[in-house]
Amino acid sequence: MSDQISPWVQRYAPLVPGGAVLDLACGSGRHSRHMAALGHEVVAVDRDPAALAAACGLGITTSAIDLEEEDAAWPFGPQRFAGIVVTNYLHRPLFAGMVGSLAPNGVLIYETFADGNAQFGKPSNPAFLLQPGELLALASEHGLRVVAFEDGVITEPKAAMVQRLCAVKPDFPREAALLPPF
Repeated sequence: MSDQISPWVQRYAPLVPGGAVLDLACGSGRHSRHMAALGHEVVAVDRDPAALAAACGLGITTSAIDLEEEDAAWPFGPQRFAGIVVTNYLHRPLFAGMVGSLAPNGVLIYETFADGNAQFGKPSNPAFLLQPGELLALASEHGLRVVAFEDGVITEPKAAMVQRLCAVKPDFPREAALLPPF
């Protein structure tokens, strides 16, 4: 996958208030480095030790955790993170834990593959593809306010069907969600 920062993450990262950020399934740390450069302490989590070695950097704490193990419990406490970033990863049982670990004014930035991606390649297994509107439904079910949502085809860094969401916890100030135009 590309080492380029996702334009979605780059656009909504400035909304994350001061505090720690979790980069879940961080891979080589492209978003961890970006969030650290914005002044956040970052917890970068992945199950691949080689990827985590590449994710190391100033302001980044790496942690090798396989959250998909059968008896794996969500390892982070409540309201710990000002922001959570997830890209190119989907394990539905983690959603409640993720939202619970967001601070009362926290920001969730999520972008991953959606149903229809098989026409572009992998992943093609429905277990790893969001159904139409699924991120919106998950956000609503867990009390998040949606700031932005997209569902469709992207062409960069490669063609894919994706869903993207930026959502905030209830205490996030509404006026702070207004970004300047591109």
